Amino acid sequence: MANTSGADVDDDVFDADDDRYDTLVLPDDVQKLIDQILPSTDEIDRADFNSVDYINQLFPTEQSLASIDEVIGGVKSKIRSLDTDIRLTIRGHSDTEIDEHKALEEAQNSILLLFQQMREIKDKADKSEEMVKEITRDIKQLDVAKKNLTTSITTLNHLQMLIEGIDKIEAAIKKKSYGDIAYSLHPVISVLEHFQPYISIPQLQELSTNVKELTAQIIVQVRKECEDAFNGPNAKNFTPNQHFPDVCKIIDVIDPKLRLEVINWFLKTHLSEYTILYQESQELAWLDKIDRRYAWLKRALVEYDDKYSKLFPGHWEMAERLTVEFCKITRRELGNIMLKRKNEIDVKLLRFAIEKTVGFETIVEKRFLGNTLDPNNPITSYLNVKIASTNGTEDLNLTTNLRPKSSPFQGIISQCFEDHLDIYIAELDRSLGDQIQKFVDELKKDGYPVFEGGEDTSNVLPTSADLFVYFRNCLVQCSKLSTGQPLLLLVQTFQKYLREYASRVLTANLPKTNTAATSLVGTATIFIQNLPNIPSMLKEGETIAKLNEPEICRSCSVLCTAEYCVETIQQLEDKMKEKIAKSLVDKISFESERNIYKAIIAESIQILIQDLENACEPALTAMTRLSWQTIETVGDQSLYVTSIVNHLKRIVPVIRNHLGSSRKYFIQFCTTFVDSFIKKFINHLHRCKPNMIGAEQLLLDTHSLKTVLLDLPSINLTVSRKPPQNFTKIVLKNMTRAEMILKVVLTPNDSARKFVKNYLQLMNNDGDIGTFQKVLDMKGIRRPEQAQLIELLKREHAAIIASHQQPTQQQ
Repeated sequence: MANTSGADVDDDVFDADDDRYDTLVLPDDVQKLIDQILPSTDEIDRADFNSVDYINQLFPTEQSLASIDEVIGGVKSKIRSLDTDIRLTIRGHSDTEIDEHKALEEAQNSILLLFQQMREIKDKADKSEEMVKEITRDIKQLDVAKKNLTTSITTLNHLQMLIEGIDKIEAAIKKKSYGDIAYSLHPVISVLEHFQPYISIPQLQELSTNVKELTAQIIVQVRKECEDAFNGPNAKNFTPNQHFPDVCKIIDVIDPKLRLEVINWFLKTHLSEYTILYQESQELAWLDKIDRRYAWLKRALVEYDDKYSKLFPGHWEMAERLTVEFCKITRRELGNIMLKRKNEIDVKLLRFAIEKTVGFETIVEKRFLGNTLDPNNPITSYLNVKIASTNGTEDLNLTTNLRPKSSPFQGIISQCFEDHLDIYIAELDRSLGDQIQKFVDELKKDGYPVFEGGEDTSNVLPTSADLFVYFRNCLVQCSKLSTGQPLLLLVQTFQKYLREYASRVLTANLPKTNTAATSLVGTATIFIQNLPNIPSMLKEGETIAKLNEPEICRSCSVLCTAEYCVETIQQLEDKMKEKIAKSLVDKISFESERNIYKAIIAESIQILIQDLENACEPALTAMTRLSWQTIETVGDQSLYVTSIVNHLKRIVPVIRNHLGSSRKYFIQFCTTFVDSFIKKFINHLHRCKPNMIGAEQLLLDTHSLKTVLLDLPSINLTVSRKPPQNFTKIVLKNMTRAEMILKVVLTPNDSARKFVKNYLQLMNNDGDIGTFQKVLDMKGIRRPEQAQLIELLKREHAAIIASHQQPTQQQ
């Protein structure tokens, strides 16, 4: 705080005993409201005002005390101004309080006056309402009278219509004038429903009884007409007369059950000939003449269109009902006869019957909507029950047995072949076997196809696409016939030939290796688990014959084909799950087959990596045989590096070109190769025992090799692509380790402790004794001398581990 001892402060201003200048502390909510109403930037107005800090701001130095009189004068002036404002405010408030009392009194008087006026208005409104009621009372009475009169007139009219209608119906019944009956019956029944609330009146009850008796007479006559038409001696040659449409109209009005009986009579009459011609004992009933069944229905529909289509009401949909009943009978009869003569069914006959049936169902789908197969249709439901009762215990309501389809006619007959589709599946099995053999023979005869490669072209074998097209066609055909167990048989067939194709077409065309052959299916899991580390599966010393360019291209083509098959198998599985019944979806899985093709991908990459590594092996061997202890100067990169780089530049672009449509596997090939190759390079590096100049030359060679490997995915490309981050990370990590090994070799070992510390620092605190010994061997340090360094390494590494663990324990 600035020294204010020299300041001349008036006692009458800052009197410590004057309670006017005590700090006034207000509640937080009051202070907040004051700040909102009277915002101020003056520091004195702040709630946390500190007088000492404020004085220090005014007089920061002793020299500033010279202006203390001016400051005190300003404060006094401000105080006087505030006192004046306070006095004026208090006086104004007292004056305002007097005015407020007057205003309140005036307001109360006004409210009282307003209340009196509102009461007067309400009294006048009540009087007006009473006056209006008196005026409208007579009008309401007139309205009620009018309404009652209108109702009476309407009722009398209905009564007259009912009596006249009954008379007309009686006369029409005597004359058998069905047109007049149809014209009068519906209005009479409708009017009678209007009198239901008054049916207890004797006269109306008598009229209702008359209508019921007349209706019963009409039913008897209509039934006799129908029996004569459909069940009489001349029913087969029945030709409806002109009044038959009127009979149908009467049936619609009287009783829905009678309408269904008439429909049933008609169907039985028109299908009786069919059931006789194609019963089991007849020659026409067998599958080889199944097309004649459908020809018979076509003729029956033509006859219906010519003779009956105008007689039956359109909403009866008699043509569709005739077709549906034909289909049900046909399905039942075919099922029975195939069960009894199952041994006579062969693939050719079954295929013929299925093709004709599916073709017939397609034609029916186009002509009819399938409304009569709707289970929610009351006419259909009743008809199904009636037909079932006449034909036995079979439930003919197909909609309860079929899964939802694009058309209700799909499978209406052909589902009878479902129990015999194992014959069809067996034929598909033989056909697929022939197809696979055809693929194998074509490859043997014409050789493996030659692909140009490139990003815009595919190296996929055309036979793989042919195989899946064949699968698709088989699935489409079978799914039209069944969505149940036969599709599971088809799944097993597909699985069988997917494995056959993998073994006989893809694996058989991979270049052969000198390593022991293993079962592809048995080792699929092992391949997949080791896909990122394929070279780790190869023992050092195992070699394969060097591949030529066509063999490399073939390996790439097998890889691309296997990748295509993996993706397409998934699509096939999804489509089959979509087609099959929901209860069987969980039984469909092609996971094992996908794993087989993934194993082929792994094996293809393995072969390419093996070939590239084996091609680099002579150069690495040459590196270990160089006399590194006699090198006197450091020059350009060594010949063994040039040999490796030249081979990479020749082979990798070929592989990249033929994996253009499968870049992810090309990158995987590059990543796996550099990981394996660099480890092998470091192993060969450990065998070298260079002098200082030789170590520097090896360091230069390592750096050159690292530069090439970093650009391996884009090697010899005009426009270089940035390699994936994971690839770059692996190259940098492993090649940096090789460089660190050589830098350790270049480190003097005059001081053992310093050498060990430098080793741990360069090798990222690697305390592996085996690696350390290899580095000591490269430096030419004898085994007896190595023991001391190894013990020192152990202690230093343990100290580093302990120092790293201590902060963790403290936390």
